[in-house]
Amino acid sequence: MSELNRLENAARPSSGRAFLKCQILRLPSLKAHLVFWPLTVVGLALDLWTKRAVFDWLEHQGSIPIINGFLQLVLAENDGAAFGIAAGQHHLLAAVSIAALIVILAIFLFSGRQGKLVHIALGLFAAGVCGNLWDRVFNNGRVRDFIDVMYWPGRHWPAFNVADTMLCIGVGLLIISTFFTGKHFRKHAQQHK
Repeated sequence: MSELNRLENAARPSSGRAFLKCQILRLPSLKAHLVFWPLTVVGLALDLWTKRAVFDWLEHQGSIPIINGFLQLVLAENDGAAFGIAAGQHHLLAAVSIAALIVILAIFLFSGRQGKLVHIALGLFAAGVCGNLWDRVFNNGRVRDFIDVMYWPGRHWPAFNVADTMLCIGVGLLIISTFFTGKHFRKHAQQHK
């Protein structure tokens, strides 16, 4: 059997041992695990702690201005997704959160050796999804929000929380990482021409 045939056979998924070896080689490194898991746990803890602290603190006060006319802490509960989408659909939103968490974990575990920026983004996604899922499961389907931003006089952005912030930062990091990855591949392709 020629070397080419041997390599082709080894690369086929039907070759169980070769397929497993290929997948093991693509698993995230120890460094990736040391970024993803602590970020997920610390992010979740920070989200849950801030929700509890702010809601306990504001229980009898209603709201507290942080930057007059721009930022304040408020008590708000959202029984929908972003901007109140699917309000009242507690089971659906919890199921979507669980599915999202499974996808995030699968992407992390099977995406190979991605860059550190991607692992940070995935850790933030996992923490954000877990934080809001916790509220959906243990707060009668309502997510606790407390950050209120006035972006124009009399106009408020919907209240949000630390989990929502982590989700947005994660999206931003993924967008940034695609620019760096694209440049890397273009540079690599030009070098091999």
